Amino acid sequence: MATVHSYGATEEVTGSCHLLEVDDYKILIDCGMFQGEEEEMNEKPFGFDAKEIDYLLVTHAHLDHVGRIPKLVKEGFKGKIYATAATMDLAEIILLDSAKIMTEDFQTKYRKALRKGKETKLSKPLYEPLDVDKTFKMIEWINPEYDEYYELCEGISFIYRNAGHILGSAFIEFSYMENGDSHTIVFSGDIGNDNELVLPDLDKCSKAEALYVETTYGDREHQPIALTIKEFKDVIIKTLDAHGNVLIPSFAVERTQELLCLLREMHASGELPKCKVFLDSPMATRATDVYRNYAQELTNRCQENVKEDGTVFNFDSLIYTETPEASKGINDIKSKAIIIAGSGMCNGGRITHHFKHRIWDKRNAVVFVGYQARGTLGRDIVEGAKWITVYGEDIIVKSSIHTINGFSAHADQDGIIKWMSSIKNLKKVFLVHGEKESQKTFKNVLQKKLKLDAHIVKYGEKIVL
Repeated sequence: MATVHSYGATEEVTGSCHLLEVDDYKILIDCGMFQGEEEEMNEKPFGFDAKEIDYLLVTHAHLDHVGRIPKLVKEGFKGKIYATAATMDLAEIILLDSAKIMTEDFQTKYRKALRKGKETKLSKPLYEPLDVDKTFKMIEWINPEYDEYYELCEGISFIYRNAGHILGSAFIEFSYMENGDSHTIVFSGDIGNDNELVLPDLDKCSKAEALYVETTYGDREHQPIALTIKEFKDVIIKTLDAHGNVLIPSFAVERTQELLCLLREMHASGELPKCKVFLDSPMATRATDVYRNYAQELTNRCQENVKEDGTVFNFDSLIYTETPEASKGINDIKSKAIIIAGSGMCNGGRITHHFKHRIWDKRNAVVFVGYQARGTLGRDIVEGAKWITVYGEDIIVKSSIHTINGFSAHADQDGIIKWMSSIKNLKKVFLVHGEKESQKTFKNVLQKKLKLDAHIVKYGEKIVL
């Protein structure tokens, strides 16, 4: 008998973690971090014994899909981890950054608590850089290639297909035997938006009896990429021509590389006003290096621009700021700067420093190019906050705020439906990775367009396949 227990990304977007059990084997698909309103869930025990997990298969390297892997290892996981080579390389960067942020946050809180005599009440970081190091050195990582079958264990095999979401991303097809019959279940992870800026389109899924599918944007459609690019360029040009600055909170992986691709093209064509473009994110810089190392997996659009030194996204106006001192130096630039900084949801990172120095100035623009989870500072600003609190200081929001969702690395409602329409023999659909209202909307659309009934998965729910 095959079952799936879900311990994250249930009626919410983040915290992806699904446990597939077939016979006596326990296979975990993703082990992600909760973000936004559900962050406290990260400190709670897993709903399973980490020591009993035989395998972990990772769909891609975003924090909400890999962020609790070091915790899994700390709690006794000794199995094998499967992830594409690019996913493994990106995951190491992302997890080290996560550990660094948590450690620094704890040290700051500890100093404050110590002065109040409350240091014993503080929770320790979920994990530290040393735990991340152990995760990659003490656990065996295996890098499957796309479109190749692998036998995981007796009676269970899998294949990774390109999900077109971020570099190295995949949806996973599992095949297993039950009572002499072969069955297939697919976990979508996150599937891409097919904008062909940096990554090729996602692969088709040809067959599945059961499907766990993401619904991040299941209640809406993205505007066409051509209009998205035009909107992005218009904001950039208008703001810079008015001697303002553009602040872009951006995820280090994929979104940053898409923006660099567009800005490089604008620079080459003469569309980009004279300015300085700062990539103020060490993690995004390291991620961009990984993209360079896997240039053969990018679109022709990107490959045609690979320079002799191997760089893909560089251009004359682009400045990488690695050190805190270099980041602070951006404050001396009064106008005509584009600042790309993390974190993507503004719940930490260098972007908050730039908000402190610039969001109160009406000449400036803040451009959101990615999903903002509930409970994050980014979500507050997108929803019209007039004031924000940064480092204990209340700051008025006077900059113009722009949300450009067409860049999303997630498929929209139409994209998910289109992808699912090619799946043969699909009988059971389970909705995950989406806010509840989005899932309700998508469930109705799915029934109307594909005549498929879907189940919205709840936290801890056990599904018998």
